[in-house]
Amino acid sequence: MNSGEASLGQTDSRRVCVLFPGALGDFVCFLPALHELSRRDAVDLLARSEFAAIAPRAVTVHSLERSEVRQLFTDAGATDPRVQQFFSRYAAVFSWFASDQLIFLEQLQKVSHGCAHIFPFRPKNSFIHQADYYLSCVDRDVPNAPQPLVALRADALLWCDSFCRRTEIDNRPLLVMAPGSGAREKNWPEANYVQVTRWWREQFAGNVVVVMGPVEMERHRFDQLASSGCIFASELDLEQLASLLSRCNVYVGNDSGVSHLAAAVGARTVAIFGPSDERKWAPRGPRVSIVRRQVACSPCDDTAMKLCPHRACLTELTSAEVIHELRKLPEIANLTRLRVEITV
Repeated sequence: MNSGEASLGQTDSRRVCVLFPGALGDFVCFLPALHELSRRDAVDLLARSEFAAIAPRAVTVHSLERSEVRQLFTDAGATDPRVQQFFSRYAAVFSWFASDQLIFLEQLQKVSHGCAHIFPFRPKNSFIHQADYYLSCVDRDVPNAPQPLVALRADALLWCDSFCRRTEIDNRPLLVMAPGSGAREKNWPEANYVQVTRWWREQFAGNVVVVMGPVEMERHRFDQLASSGCIFASELDLEQLASLLSRCNVYVGNDSGVSHLAAAVGARTVAIFGPSDERKWAPRGPRVSIVRRQVACSPCDDTAMKLCPHRACLTELTSAEVIHELRKLPEIANLTRLRVEITV
C-alpha cells in the first residue's frame, strides 16, 4: 500500500514507524528484519515508495521524503505541531536513517519521547552480512530460510504472462540477465554476457531477456547485447520485475539490487562478484550461486574500487568459467536432458 502524506495507520493497535533510506539491494537485505518487525507490530515504513510492491503484506509503505521527517533536521523540529502529531501515533520508532546527524537524532528522540531505536545504516563489524546486521538490530537471529522472501501478486503474474506472450518467449528456456549495477566498477564486461547469451541459445535454443533499471538506462548503452538480439525489458516496476525474475530458468547478474531481488523471489540466481565482499553482500535465497575470480586485492573497499586501474577480479573472469559453473546447476542439467530427449 502506498498513500500520501495526510493518511497513515491508525492507533487502534501497537504501531511502529520504520525509517529506512536504502536502495533496492539494501532493502532486500532488510526484508528479513522487516518481516520480524511486522510479526510483532503494525508497521508504517518510510522508505522509497516503490518498495511497497515487494514489502510484506502487513507493512504500509510511504515515502521517506516527508515534511515531518525533514523538519527533524532543524533545532526546533520536535516542537512543530505537525511533527508531534505525526509521531504521536507510534509506540516506537526504528531508524537506520541519518544516524550521523546529531540534530536529527536529538529531535527524533524528543518527538518520540525516548522511544526511538536508532542504528547506523552499515554495521561496524565489516564481516557480518547486511541482512544479519539488520536482524541483530531488532534482536532476531533468523537463519537463511529456503522460502522466497518476496510474495508474487496476481496482477504482476498476469502482466508477466502477457509480456511473455507479447515477446514470444513463453515456450522456450528463459535466461534473464542484469549486466548493470549501481556502480560501473562492479560490472562484469559486457562482451562476456554476450558469450553467455550465445551459449544459451546454442545449447538450449533459449530466449534471453536483459533487464534494465533507471541507473542502467542512464549510464550504460549495452550496444553489444542489443545487437546480439536480446530482448530488453526496461521501465518495469518492482512487481513486474519480480514476476519476470520468478519465471526464468536461470538468472545471471552482477552484485546489484536486481540480483538480490532474483534470489528473494526464489529464482536460480548466479551472481558475479568482483570487488564486493560476498560475506556481506551475497544475495540470499533458496537457489543462489556466487561466481568470482580470486585475486589478491579483492574484495576491496569503495575507494579502492573506484580507483582500481585493472579490475582484474572481473576482467580476468572469463565467460568460459561462468558457463562452466552454469553447467553444474541442476536446472541446467534438466534442460540439457530435455533438449536431448526432444532431439532424439
